[in-house]
This record gives sequence, structure tokens and C-alpha cells, in this order.
Amino acid sequence: MRRRLLFGERMLLGDGTEPFNAVIAFRLRGDFKEEDIRHALNRIQEKHPWLRALITRDEKNLPWFEVPQQAVPIPVRIVTRKGEDDWQEESRKEWQTIFDHENLPLIRFVWIRGEGISDMLFAFHHCLSDGGSAMAFLYEFLKVLDNPVADIGIENPILGIEDVVPSSILTNRRQRLKAKFIGRIAATAIKYFPMRKKAIDRQNDYLIHWKFDQQTTQQLISYCKSMGVTVNTFLSATLLEAFKKVRGTAAFNKVSCPVDIRRFATQIKEDHIFAFGLMITISSNEKKSFSDNLPLMQESVDRDTSRLNPYMTMMVMESGHDALENFTKLLKKGKSVNDCMFSNLGRIQIPHEYRQFIVDTIFSPSVIGPLGNTTTMVASTYRGEMDFSFMGSEGYLPHSEALAIRDELIQSITLKTEYTAVSSLS
Repeated sequence: MRRRLLFGERMLLGDGTEPFNAVIAFRLRGDFKEEDIRHALNRIQEKHPWLRALITRDEKNLPWFEVPQQAVPIPVRIVTRKGEDDWQEESRKEWQTIFDHENLPLIRFVWIRGEGISDMLFAFHHCLSDGGSAMAFLYEFLKVLDNPVADIGIENPILGIEDVVPSSILTNRRQRLKAKFIGRIAATAIKYFPMRKKAIDRQNDYLIHWKFDQQTTQQLISYCKSMGVTVNTFLSATLLEAFKKVRGTAAFNKVSCPVDIRRFATQIKEDHIFAFGLMITISSNEKKSFSDNLPLMQESVDRDTSRLNPYMTMMVMESGHDALENFTKLLKKGKSVNDCMFSNLGRIQIPHEYRQFIVDTIFSPSVIGPLGNTTTMVASTYRGEMDFSFMGSEGYLPHSEALAIRDELIQSITLKTEYTAVSSLS
């Protein structure tokens, strides 16, 4: 089984010499055997062909996912657990470790082994999977780890754009010409976009993590409901406000937010291994107050989201494979135009209690790569607690400023939610 990488996947893969790795870390309470972990990993590989895939190149040097006849197991690295934050150090190691994609799968596993408690990590190349797909195989791994004979099904994998875009659109002459026309305009514009002579020196990468307890998380959700906005919009607005207060005129007043393509393209199932994303940009009106901005930003988010067209976007991108090199160069050498990328995975629907162990927490995923500004915040909610991972690089956002933004964000959210909670009681 094989398929050629789509435009977005090729962009994330690059030439394979620079890591673009994502990590999902989670903490389990219980005792485990290595053979049970390896069995669970083998089972999810059996279900998902692309978790077995290597990268091969054809005569035109184009990359393909190819599943070998003899499966190569997911590599497992075991380290001794020394403290609560070991998972952060191991996450940073996994960010920097290049995948040997010609000989090994694009996914690895780290077991930080302790007495009665273990932290575990899935590390995977971003060209293989997005956060939604990763949560699916994490759910399946835990299910089999608890019950070795559990039924997790078999994935019917996506074999190309034709498995996502309906044939009535993909074969429509007008739609195809439109996609090609838009793609040519974009490719021409990219050629003449101003760029630096060389990419910014990223310097040291960092990970900042924090969590809200159940009470604060519930107050945050209640505040959003009272304001008539989504949690995602509220957090984006608060993030913009924090960047402005800390960075002043150096702030761009723009946050990029991925939108799950599964909301629009129902052909892509929750357990499909897939890495294509849609994107909107959120800004605030700096002449208005925070509370006045919120409904305006929500209107903008709703409007921009409703205009997303995953099928045309994919067709445009697939028409532009010859422009990939220029597009990648633009991402690496073009000037930053946004403060941060922010992704909210929402409520993680994975059980907490199993027969053999307890899932203490699932940390928000972290990801870092070579394509421009690395500043990223990811939020998720598990067991009623909202969790945050904030990634960046000194060359784009100094660690001291990132810490100040985190502190400003926490303070702002705490003040707003506490005020709402007190007001509701009075």
C-alpha cells in the first residue's frame, strides 16, 4: 500500500533533514510490562497502515507513504522517571530527533518508567498526523493496554485527494479550472513576496506548561457562555491582549487558529490518520475594550469559518506542487506576520478509569518545526481541567517574554472569571 504525499504533507516533511515533530504526553497510575506496551503499539499499527509506513521517493524525487510487507515496529525508548517534569525534557528531546523515515515509522514511543506511576509520550512527524488523529490512536492504545484483545477495528485509510474531495467536485471542469487559476496566481505572488536573505536563527526552543483546576476551568466556560462566545474565541482574545501588553508595538495583533477539517469534510473520519488542516486568523479592534471586542471577534470567527472550503483548498494546493519550494522558502524567510498559532483541542473524550490503570492526566500536545515563527499555544481539557502547552524559540519570542505572556494570560483569565463568579452570586 502506498500513496503520494499531498502538498501540505510534503511541506511539513520538507527534505526530511529538519524535524517537524509533535508530542503527546500522558501520565498513568499503575504498573506496566514492556511486552504489554509493545503489544498495544503493534495493535494500533495493525489498525492504521500509515503508522507502519516509511517514506520512499519516486524517479521524480517525490515522496510517498509506503507500507512495507514486513512491518517495522514502533520504536520504544525507556527512561527512568526522576520527577514530575521529566516529560517536558523528553518532549524537547523528541522535537529535535529527526525521523529515519526511510527505515523506521514516522512515530516513536517513550516510556518514562516509575514505581506505580509512568509518564508516556507519543512522538510523531507532523506530516503523518494532526492532533485529532493522534487522540484517536492514543485512545486505542490505552484501550488495548488495558485489554490486550479489545476490538479497535481496522482503518480504511485515505489513499489520496479522491478519498476526501467528492468526485462531483474533483472531476468538475469548472472547479478544476478555478483551482488551477487560483493556484497559479498564488504561485506567482509567492515568487515576488519580500524575503530575508536567510532564515531567522531560532536559537533555543522551549516548552512552558500550566493547568487550570476544575473550578477555574468551569468559571472560564461559564464566563464564555455569559458573553456569548466560544472558549476558543475568548482564549484567542486574551492571548492577543497578553501579547500586546508584553510586547507593545512589536505585537502583530494576529493569532492563527487551525480549524479541524473533519467539521467540513465528513469523508475524513475521527480515526483516520491524516494531517491536513484549515486555518483562520483572529485579530482585535485595538480601539475597543476587551468586552466590546469579544462579540465582534466571534462574528468574525463565525464568518471566516463558514467561508472555509476544504475541497477547493485541497484542489488549489494539489495544483501547486511545482510551487512548493518557493512556498517553503517564503515560510522560512518571510517576515513574521502573526504573534502566535493557537489550537484548542477542546474536551478530550478518553476514559479516566480503566481496569488495569488510571489516566491521571493528558498533557496538551506540543509541536515545533522549521517553517517560520515557532510560537504556538495548544489548549485541551481533560477531567475538567484546562491544560496549556506554550512552545517557542528564543529567536522569535524570548523565553522571558513568553513567561510574561503566560503570567499575563493567567492573571487576565483569573480576574475575569472570578469577577463573573462573584457577580453571579450577588
